[in-house]
Amino acid sequence: MKQQLREFIFNELIFVAEPDKFSDDDDLLEAGLDSMGIMRLIMHIEEQFNITLPDSEIDPDNVNSFNALEQWILQHKT
Repeated sequence: MKQQLREFIFNELIFVAEPDKFSDDDDLLEAGLDSMGIMRLIMHIEEQFNITLPDSEIDPDNVNSFNALEQWILQHKT
């Protein structure tokens, strides 16, 4: 799951010079993930994982790292 997220984020949303050195806890928001990118990311996640992420849960704590994204996704997978 994280690898798929990494590929989408680094290919479509933000540029990181050395993505392999970007850890699962590094801050995606500081790396350049903005509000439009977050919306694109959520749409991608909903399509890829066949889940719905509630708008009320769109919060920096849920999207600021790969680990946070994974936890958020897992909370909504059934």
